[in-house]
Amino acid sequence: MERPLFVVGDVHGHLAELIRALHASDLVDADGDWTGGDAELWFLGDFVDRGPDGIGVIELVMRLHEQSGGQVDALVGNHEVLLLGMHRFGDENVPGAPTPRSFARSWLLNGGLRSDQDRLTAAHVDWLTSRRVLTEVDGHLLMHSDTLAYLEWGATVDEVNEAVRRVLEGDDLEQWWECWRKMTTRYAFRGPDGPAVATALLDVLGGREVVHGHSVIADQLGVPPQEIDGPLRYADDLVLAVDAGLYSGGPCLVVRLDEPEAEPEPEAGD
Repeated sequence: MERPLFVVGDVHGHLAELIRALHASDLVDADGDWTGGDAELWFLGDFVDRGPDGIGVIELVMRLHEQSGGQVDALVGNHEVLLLGMHRFGDENVPGAPTPRSFARSWLLNGGLRSDQDRLTAAHVDWLTSRRVLTEVDGHLLMHSDTLAYLEWGATVDEVNEAVRRVLEGDDLEQWWECWRKMTTRYAFRGPDGPAVATALLDVLGGREVVHGHSVIADQLGVPPQEIDGPLRYADDLVLAVDAGLYSGGPCLVVRLDEPEAEPEPEAGD
C-alpha cells in the first residue's frame, strides 16, 4: 500500500496559517513538530516574500525534513531564486539587459522583506540550493511553476534539476536572471490547447498528471481568493493547481494526492 502523499503550494511567509493547516491534516502537532507517520509531504516552493515570516517557514520545512527522515521535502520556487539572487547579487545590474535590471529591484517589486534577508543564513542558503525544481512521485509530476520553461534545462527530471542546481551553485548573474525569468512564466496549461500541452510535457518528463503552485486558483477562475476551498483540476483532468492565494486572503491548502475513494453507502437491509 502506497504511503499517503500530500502537497502544499505557495506559503509566502504565512507560518502560523501553515502550521494550523498541517495540524488540521494530522501532519504536525500544535507546535509544528512532525506527527505524519509514514506520510510523504512535498512543498512546491515560494516560502518567502509577501508575508511576515518567510525564514520561519523555511526553518519549519527544514525541521520537518529532519524529523520525518526525509519524507518531507521541498521544491525551489521562483521566489526562492529571487531571495537567493538578492542575497548574492543585490543591486548589481544584469549584463546586457535592455533596461537596468537587478535582483534588488525585482525583489522589492515582488514583495521582498528585509527581515527575510537579514535572517538568511548560510545553512538556509545551502539547504535551498540543494533542493530540486521537479520531482515525480507515484505518477504525479510536481513542479512550482505552470510553465514549459523547465524543458529549456533538459529532457528528463534529473537533467533539469542538475542544470538548475549548477546555476544556483554558480556566480553567473545572467544565468541566475534567466532562471528567475523562466520560473516566473505561467499558464502553460490554460485554454483549449492545455490538455495537449500537458500531455506533451508528461510524455517527456514522466507522470500521469502535473501538480503545480505559482498561479493563484482564484485568478484562474476570476473569483475572490476567499471563495477557494480546494485545488483546481483542469486541462482534461491532467493538471492540478494547488496555490489558493494564501497571501491575498485565500486558504492554506494541504492537498492529499492519493485520497482514497469513499466507501459506498450500504444499501437498506445490508
